[in-house]
This record gives sequence, C-alpha cells and structure tokens, in this order.
Amino acid sequence: MGLTPIVCIAQHYIQGKPVDDLRLRKAILELPDNKSEHLLGYLPLVPGMPVLLTENIATELGLSNGTRGAFHQLVYDEPPEDVRYHDQNFPPNTKFITQPKCALVEFPGCKLDEKLAQLSSKIVPIAVSEQTFLFDAKELLPENVAKAAKINTKTTKLTLKRIARPLIPAYSMTTHKSQDRTLGKIIVDLVMPPGPIELASVYVPLSRVKRLDDLLIIRPFAFAALQLKPSTAQIEELKRLDRIAENIQKRCQFIA
Repeated sequence: MGLTPIVCIAQHYIQGKPVDDLRLRKAILELPDNKSEHLLGYLPLVPGMPVLLTENIATELGLSNGTRGAFHQLVYDEPPEDVRYHDQNFPPNTKFITQPKCALVEFPGCKLDEKLAQLSSKIVPIAVSEQTFLFDAKELLPENVAKAAKINTKTTKLTLKRIARPLIPAYSMTTHKSQDRTLGKIIVDLVMPPGPIELASVYVPLSRVKRLDDLLIIRPFAFAALQLKPSTAQIEELKRLDRIAENIQKRCQFIA
C-alpha cells in the first residue's frame, strides 16, 4: 500500500514508576492480551484497517466493547528521537509511537447526531485507557533479568499498570465476539481446539451470514464438529423455556 506501518507501544508502571529495563519491558509487552485486560502491548495500525473496541466508551452512542470500526489516523507529536523496538514481527521501516494523543476511528453504526468538530461524520477520537493487572514475574522472567530490573521474584505476583488504546485489529474475530452480528461475507475455521466443544462453537459462526454463497470454510474439518449434541444443561434450559411458553399460552387463553 506504500504506507509506513505505525505501532503504538503501551506504557507500563510498577509502583508508580515507569518500566525502564529493556528486557523486562520487552517481556511485558509480549504478554498475551488475555493476561493484560485486553490492552495490547503492541498495537499495529494502518489507515483503513478494521479495528474492534475492547471496552465501553459510550454505550448510549453505540460505542461499546465489541463495536467494529475502521482506523483512519493516529494523532501524535513526532518523538524527539527515533524510538526502536527490535521485533522481527514488524518491518524495518515501522514507526513506533509511545505516547500518541488519540486514534481517529470511523464507526458506521455510531449514533452521533452531529459530527464532532473538525472531524468527518462517524469518526470518533479514541483516547488511552488504563488497566491494572497482575503478572507472575517468576514465570515470565529469568532470574538474572529480574535481578537486574530489581524485581523480587519471591513475591511473584506483581501489580502492573498498562496505559494503551482499547483497540485491537479486527481482520478476524472469535466466535464469541461475532455473536448477534450479521456479516456480509465471512471465512470460517471449523477446526476445533483441544478440549470440550460447545454447540455454539459451530452454530454461531455458520449463522453470521444470510446466504450460503457468502460463507467460506477455510480448511477441511472433522465432520463430528457438525454432529454435536446439546449439553444436559442446554436441554434442561430448553425444557424450562417450553414450560414457561406453555404457561403463558394457557393464561392468555383463560383471559380471552
């Protein structure tokens, strides 16, 4: 596309002090988002890419956790010097931004009555979010790194504050995030991970489109995935709903 890729780098604080040790900072940045309250350490951004909100910004305007939009622009001051974060996942010309002001994102379903000042319609500035979470220093860091960073591994659970944008790339999404959505065209992976499989794991992704022509299953899968039976709890819930429906029907007939 001829564009310079931009990566937002999350900021971290332990006991109110910024994390300066390079090895410790790298280890923290690489934590999976399910261990960091869904705030990414590295947030890659390219104009036009789909993104997903990971927290409620303004639910009354339709800006809530799971809302999908399109990234337009990152507003930031040029850093005084080139900040480099050596990571083989990003190309050499990547620009790393540590303290951006806001990310401008277009949300087509946003309920704003009027456009915001100096912005196009449906474009909303997304500011930083703060989350505090625990991480296991003993599990994450070699002893020599922890010692150099003055981290006491005897107290393994450390409280870390992360400051980052509540956005994630949304070229793909999980079955859970896709619930209640009607999508234009989708590519689905039905190869199930190890462990127990729920009926919703198959039904939900296959029912996100209106036409079979708009669905592509990306690779061969075990046919058993389509032969799942409802769990005992699901069957009991269906029976409960049937009893409620019957009682309502009887009362309505009696009133008539």
